[in-house]
Amino acid sequence: MSCCPEHKEESPMGHDQMDHTKMHMEKASHHETHAEHGHSMHGGKNATEDFLRRFGIVTVLLMPLFLFSSVGMSLFGYEDFAARRYFEFTIASGIFFFGIVFFEHAKHEIRAKKYGMMTLVSLAVGSGYLFSAASTFLPVLKTEFYLEISTLVWVLLFGHYLEAKSSSAAGDALQEVAKLLPKQAHVLRNGQVEEIDIDKVIEGDVVIVKPGEKVPSDGIIRKGEGSFNEAHISGESNPVEKKVGDTVIAGAINIDGSFEIMLTRVGASSTIGQIQKLISNAQQTKPTAQRIADRASRYLTFIALGVALTALFVWSSLAGETLVFAVTTAITVLVIACPHALGLAIPTVTTIATRLAVQHGVFIKDLSKLEVVKSVDYVVFDKTGTLTKGEFGVTDIQVFDSPSSEERFLSLAASLEQHSSHVLAEAVTRYAKEKHIVLHRVDKFKNRAGKGVQGEIQNEQFFLGNKTMMEEEKRFDEQSKNVYEQFSKEGKTVAFLTDTKKVLGVIALSDVVKPEAREAITILHRLGVKVAMLTGDSQEVAQAVAQTLQIDTFFAQVLPERKYEYITKLQQEEKKVMMVGDGVNDAPALTQANVGVAIGAGTDVAVEAGDIVLTRSNPKDIVSLLVLSRKVYRKMIENLVWALGYNVLAIPAAAGLFIPVGVRLTPEVGAILMSLSSVIVVLNAMTLRKASLAS
Repeated sequence: MSCCPEHKEESPMGHDQMDHTKMHMEKASHHETHAEHGHSMHGGKNATEDFLRRFGIVTVLLMPLFLFSSVGMSLFGYEDFAARRYFEFTIASGIFFFGIVFFEHAKHEIRAKKYGMMTLVSLAVGSGYLFSAASTFLPVLKTEFYLEISTLVWVLLFGHYLEAKSSSAAGDALQEVAKLLPKQAHVLRNGQVEEIDIDKVIEGDVVIVKPGEKVPSDGIIRKGEGSFNEAHISGESNPVEKKVGDTVIAGAINIDGSFEIMLTRVGASSTIGQIQKLISNAQQTKPTAQRIADRASRYLTFIALGVALTALFVWSSLAGETLVFAVTTAITVLVIACPHALGLAIPTVTTIATRLAVQHGVFIKDLSKLEVVKSVDYVVFDKTGTLTKGEFGVTDIQVFDSPSSEERFLSLAASLEQHSSHVLAEAVTRYAKEKHIVLHRVDKFKNRAGKGVQGEIQNEQFFLGNKTMMEEEKRFDEQSKNVYEQFSKEGKTVAFLTDTKKVLGVIALSDVVKPEAREAITILHRLGVKVAMLTGDSQEVAQAVAQTLQIDTFFAQVLPERKYEYITKLQQEEKKVMMVGDGVNDAPALTQANVGVAIGAGTDVAVEAGDIVLTRSNPKDIVSLLVLSRKVYRKMIENLVWALGYNVLAIPAAAGLFIPVGVRLTPEVGAILMSLSSVIVVLNAMTLRKASLAS
């Protein structure tokens, strides 16, 4: 599908407008789409209804046509009459009219010089109808096959209806995204609440979102406190607590409370607008398998035409058969060679794959990259924020020979740190709160810049700080030194807690490894993929993380602008590399990699760098992406093998190659087989809908 050039990104993108934009885009891409894929005429609810209506009318017309045919006469035992063939001509012409849709699409293919399925269908139906019409008005020909050609139209329409219905059931990812938004918003203007359509909201509007309602666009909470379900973006169904000043995402569902939200990003710049843009752009891309199918469809048109003409000549001139027999055989070749299944083999898979990916927070900007993902040798992770949380956390607490318990030790440390705004202090305080530790009042608090803090708790003096502070206070003893050196080698930051006499114990902090990172890397290894890590941290820190996660290779002290060099190094070893980063300072590396994945985009999903965007900072989503790519590729190959294999066998059979052994295909049988092959391809693709992305 091509992008509509007239689409204005700055305009609001509500539910109705998304539908309008999608329709506009379809019109703009009309010529190209039909030239590339005859199957595109099947998409959408309107196409499904149109084919069903045409099929119903043709079904009704076929009944009297059958009665007036030679088959009907012999079956019901009535004699021929002069006007019979004119009745046949009239009814068949009506059926031909309802099959004119094939000719309209063939015209686009011919104009674009990209001959395909509709060209063949039109040749088959058109030649059969014209030969029969000539027989009606030139009795010397003595035969017609109105019934056969009409049956072909009937079967083709039914096949197209089934495919359109299947395609609709497979799901349009753009429509799925549009459903995330409400149709109307409660906007607060001049002290009054107005109900307006979603596409009328503007940046700066204040909207009221009541319990159970969806947020119409991205914004900041101005009043209210409660929780939201952001599963449409994060994939996590757990409620997310929000308060005044927090941001909310378009499509998030208000679970409780009433909120006033000032809109900051509307239309195409909002989260939903960005997602829609990613999907629209992705629909313009093609996997390699699709390009193979496109070329095969075009070649098949000329092959079928050549075989049909050859069959016509051989059977009428060399084999001595009648002209009617030869023409019937040629038309059967055209009918059965329609690359319907070939045209549907890949698009049905990618349509479902796109929807499945979106449901898992995966946005594929270039569908051709799916084929690369399935065979990557290395997944290279940026450390901070990808494998780790990107924030300090308490990893170890070691209490010395003090009578203090670990709980009291942590209470003292956190009580001192609650008065500091340092990032390490916040980590200690947060850890204590998670452990439900009771904090104490601190008197005579003093912050010693770059060293630590001190204060009195229950009339006793305590100090919490780094090695420098301990040395100044002359409390850095041998035990403290040994513990310090041990944790430092592991790349951890060490804070000491002392009273006025001695060190009570230490707290070690570091950038905390995500629990899901370990599981993700284990599964990647099981899938036969190696893992590397890039980080700007020291060799000691990098080595500690690499050992914890069992990473195959790591590169430490790497400057952001030089990360791409390490990707190149792996590629020079003839490795296919997937780079996973945050899409900001990792942009050069993401671009250099065979596949670039921007992870943890959150509300800013329109990341320019990277071929694939993941909305969560969850390394396990990389596993889902890899599993998806392999299952999608397998379905593509299955469909291609079926579609090509069908034509390899069917065309010679239609040309009469197997007549000597008693097998002959007629046009109506050919039509049934052709449509059946298309439906099989669609049904095979639809099995992907229930695919699990767990390894």
